Amino acid sequence: MPLKMKPNAAEQAAASLTGDKTIGAALATMSQAFSEAGLEEPQREARFLLKGLLELDGSQLLTCSDQKLGGAAERLRDAVRRRIAHEPVSRILGRREFYGRTFVITPDVLDPRPDTEAVVDLAVEIIREHSLQDSAISIADIGTGSGILAVTLLAEFRNAIATATDTSAAALAVARENAERLGVAERLSLVATRSLDGCPGPIHLIVSNPPYIPSQEIAGLEADVRNYDPLTALDGGPDGLGIYREIAESVGKTLRRPDQPTWIILEVGAGQAARVKQIFEDLGWRPMADRKDLGGHVRAVALEIQC
Repeated sequence: MPLKMKPNAAEQAAASLTGDKTIGAALATMSQAFSEAGLEEPQREARFLLKGLLELDGSQLLTCSDQKLGGAAERLRDAVRRRIAHEPVSRILGRREFYGRTFVITPDVLDPRPDTEAVVDLAVEIIREHSLQDSAISIADIGTGSGILAVTLLAEFRNAIATATDTSAAALAVARENAERLGVAERLSLVATRSLDGCPGPIHLIVSNPPYIPSQEIAGLEADVRNYDPLTALDGGPDGLGIYREIAESVGKTLRRPDQPTWIILEVGAGQAARVKQIFEDLGWRPMADRKDLGGHVRAVALEIQC
């Protein structure tokens, strides 16, 4: 078990990152500090953070190891302090890699996790199975946050259009920035609303990564999540299923195509898949497929409803 860092050790490690220190020495210092702080992959995190802050790739990190930090030292000192306080590396850098693309993130949005790629995988699979990859399909993303689902699908399918909703104006601004950076803004509509209230239909495909952590479990989450992700993006109510019931009840016939089913793909928490599917089955939706995450948990469920 990693040693707990002494109270002043983090500050000592950060303070030692001066402009005269080389990149190689900074990497060693950061790795040791992160190890003593109890971080699980200290060297990997140090490398990732150093590369991100200095805008270097892996090979450059090696070839530039004798280069001095110079003016970058202050940024590194701040980053070390923040990471030892369990702020995620992605939040320190202000960006996250998702489905092969780089997304801007801010304190106003959920930090996207690799598990959420299961939603995109399932959406891509369904769209291609129905030979709609070149069609003008309409997508809706409920609770879009940083826009990762809507923007990723628009980037994957060049003829698609999407509506992304969120109750947070700040989150919608982040989604807009990501859409602009990735060249899909002209095909994305952003709407400040709950679920799909007030959004025009019909819609072919609905996706969502809603808050699904039971309220009583929030306090027990890892500090990286509990202290840095917006509570509204985590708290799913007493049983974690409140938002699924809301989505199921609010998606009306006006959002469906008369000549084709409407599909919905939802991220779910570990162990929630069966209960989430039952909520939708009770209202006439038919389960289609599941997709597991890297941990072997069902992370995404797909259902359809036919008019």
